[in-house]
Amino acid sequence: MYSTKPHILELVALLKAHQISQIVVCPGSRNIPIVGSIIADKYFASHQVTDERSAAFVALGLALKTGRTTAVVCTSGSAVLNMHPAVAEAYYQKVPLLVISADRPEGWIGQQDGQTLPQKGVFQSLSKCSVQLDEHDIWLTNRLVNEAILATTHQGKGPAHINVPISEPFFDMTADRLPKVRVIHRYHGMNEYNEPYTHLIEELNKAQKRLVVVGQMNSIYDYQSTVNKLIHKHFAWVQEHIGNGTIPGKSIRNIDILLAQMNDEEKHKLSPDLLITWGGCVISKRTKQWLRSFPPKAHWHISADGALIDTFQCATTLIQMDPMEFVERIAPRLAGKVPTYPQEWIKVRQSYTMPALDYSAPMVVGEFMRVLPEGHPLHLANSNSIRYAQLYDLPKYTEVYANRGVNGIEGSLSTALGFAALDERPVYLIIGDLSFFYDMTALNISPLPKNLRILLLNNHEGQIFRGLPGLHLPDKAREAVQGTHNIDARSWAMARGLHYFGVQDTESLHFALPEFTAPEAQKGAMLMEVFTDASVDQAQLDKIFKK
Repeated sequence: MYSTKPHILELVALLKAHQISQIVVCPGSRNIPIVGSIIADKYFASHQVTDERSAAFVALGLALKTGRTTAVVCTSGSAVLNMHPAVAEAYYQKVPLLVISADRPEGWIGQQDGQTLPQKGVFQSLSKCSVQLDEHDIWLTNRLVNEAILATTHQGKGPAHINVPISEPFFDMTADRLPKVRVIHRYHGMNEYNEPYTHLIEELNKAQKRLVVVGQMNSIYDYQSTVNKLIHKHFAWVQEHIGNGTIPGKSIRNIDILLAQMNDEEKHKLSPDLLITWGGCVISKRTKQWLRSFPPKAHWHISADGALIDTFQCATTLIQMDPMEFVERIAPRLAGKVPTYPQEWIKVRQSYTMPALDYSAPMVVGEFMRVLPEGHPLHLANSNSIRYAQLYDLPKYTEVYANRGVNGIEGSLSTALGFAALDERPVYLIIGDLSFFYDMTALNISPLPKNLRILLLNNHEGQIFRGLPGLHLPDKAREAVQGTHNIDARSWAMARGLHYFGVQDTESLHFALPEFTAPEAQKGAMLMEVFTDASVDQAQLDKIFKK
């Protein structure tokens, strides 16, 4: 019988699924749920060793003999410290050793409770991966255990550490089976000499609903080759502006709007069988919620470093290779009838018509995007600035940049300024008022790049917070959350030598735009400050999403 604790069951089931059969176990009480569950399963060959230092070296010897990852399990406290010499040896000798240590709940560390010390990350400098499980979050447990196991054989073998907090009571060993668990596999490249190659191609061709979601990519990739035209017949393709691919008319640029119109039945119908992702951050929160609620049967993430990224909580396969190499390799292997799934998404996209908007921040960004010259760099600040831009088509060959690694309010102006300093083309930035005033000391640099052009959306608050579902606050609390203010940038801009445009309505917008978007920087750095009403901005945004 197995422990009834869900995170222990998940751990043991993943050891089995990853074919880690050789396990050294040490005596103790806190590790009873782990050791008891391992011994209860005939799949595992358990080796009982009392001294933890010796136990870890025995596991090292087993791993040397088999060439496979071997685990060693100990109780809490100083027991885990005794394994440090073997972990160090495994690290420098590149042996796949997996240390699993039981632990007290984190709240008891440092509280003079027995056999407690900070075990989390105790082997940090001498292990390839160190994780601490969460007793109450099974998705996190699954991801972390997969990550630690995969690390023992990734880019050279070596040790990894899984620390397992276990709360009392922990003697209940009445579970009669292990759960079905998600196993994440990592493949190094893909070619005809790679064992998983045939399996992956079979899985690819079996799936009829194939979806590609491209996250942030700072390089411009050309998806217009003959190979990639073939790819687009077989895949629905979601790519936000920060994905930086030149595939006009083929990719779904703003899936957020489309998902907002769908009910759960329609979302389920359009959920993919196979999801393939690469790149960094995805802006669309609705996309994340959709794929987490209606997960695909398989999710392949492609990355050059092979890092485990599980944004949509359904990753099954990590393929370590450059995304464009991956595309070129799979294109000739696509077989069978072209699926209808990509056309279904095109129909959904074509069924939506952008409504006519009144003067507002979303309308201003739309007018700007329509006249933005082709092939110019566009920087987008976070919050509504990047989301407004995402609502509209992007001119061809436009390079899009945004600080989406952390999505912070700070530094968007400074980043665009630094970029412009080394570029001869006009460099555009769309930025909101809070982000601008937070970072406006960047304009103290002298001289300012003459090609810098700033579109400042000033509605005197952080308007993105106005639209949070279900948020109702008293006036003072609302003002604090939204950062309301009465500041404008005119004096600051003039003092720093920027050519300034003040826009208050549609007429003044259309007067300023031609000079602001002229291909030649005639008057040096420019700032176009657009004043709008936050409540109107929100109403127009709701109109777009048909709330």
